[in-house]
Amino acid sequence: MSGCHLGYRKMTTATTGTWTARYFDHDQQKYLTQPLGTFTDYPDNERYDRAQKEAIAWFKHLGRGGSTENLTVKDICERYTKYLRTEKGVGASSDADQRFKRYVYINTKLTKTEINKLRPIQLEKWRQELRETRTTRGTNVGGFRSDSTLNRDISCLRSALNLAYKDGLITSDFAWRGKLLPIKNADRKREVYIDLDQRKALICSCRPDLAYFLRCSCLIPIRCGAIANLKVSNFDKQLKTLTIEKDKSGQNRKLTLPSHTSALFEFLTKDKLPSARIFTRSNGKYWDKNAWGIQIKEAVATSKLPSNITMYTIRHSVITDLIHSGLDSLTVAQLSGTSILMIEKHYGHLTKQHSKEALSRLVV
Repeated sequence: MSGCHLGYRKMTTATTGTWTARYFDHDQQKYLTQPLGTFTDYPDNERYDRAQKEAIAWFKHLGRGGSTENLTVKDICERYTKYLRTEKGVGASSDADQRFKRYVYINTKLTKTEINKLRPIQLEKWRQELRETRTTRGTNVGGFRSDSTLNRDISCLRSALNLAYKDGLITSDFAWRGKLLPIKNADRKREVYIDLDQRKALICSCRPDLAYFLRCSCLIPIRCGAIANLKVSNFDKQLKTLTIEKDKSGQNRKLTLPSHTSALFEFLTKDKLPSARIFTRSNGKYWDKNAWGIQIKEAVATSKLPSNITMYTIRHSVITDLIHSGLDSLTVAQLSGTSILMIEKHYGHLTKQHSKEALSRLVV
């Protein structure tokens, strides 16, 4: 390959040598270099072949217009949070940033690694350590992560690496392709359902600040985080509409509210500034999953409802009721801010039952 070179350099006879790739960029009319490492984790007779393979991958990467920046794992994580802020909003960006701070940045050896030097064994070790780390937040404090929780924590790093690879910052996805795969069937169907009377009992058992939050959850099937982020300016009193800004769904959407739901929002937004949050805690702080998780647990115990009820149980129950009412999957997906695929995955058994009942009424 013209203009492509692989070199090996030792500073002294006592030190370990370093392999380096050098590429002549005709556009810039200069050589670009890329340190490849020592490859001491390979046997002596395999190091040249490994260095050659890495060099060729880098040459091909540059030939496709890839970047010459030597970014670290932490760099691409920070880059991903900025991307989320632009594409999916502050909520999604903040969630990813918090996961990086809790589960990735604490591993300084990993975060300081240049992404083109990342090895599968590093990510395998990180994943195993995360699996064995007990939780410090939420209702499962002190317990091990469930498969679904582990998937969510891993997905942020996988997405950050995938974005960097897509944008030409990494020569290959080999390091994480097989090590950061999600656990299959971790997100089981949401089996816990509470009916309208149980929801009312739960609301009555809550503190007043959470009771309003829960009433909103019972009236519109949007995510808890989206409810927590609602501002007064999101509610249009004249048009009776509520704008849900970018959340996990990645796009803004506008819901037209029925009169009783609109009346609740009129009451909650009265005399508040447009920039104020509609729902806040009694101490004036914003809601987050830890705050509502603790209070929900207390309310569930007080109301003597099943102990496995969480905030998501309400959203799941509302979506279930919408499907039972005969509403089509597309409309339910649009209201809840999720995909038809996810609706079918978690609620497909309900839509199939509706289809069966509809067909049974066609008897002639």
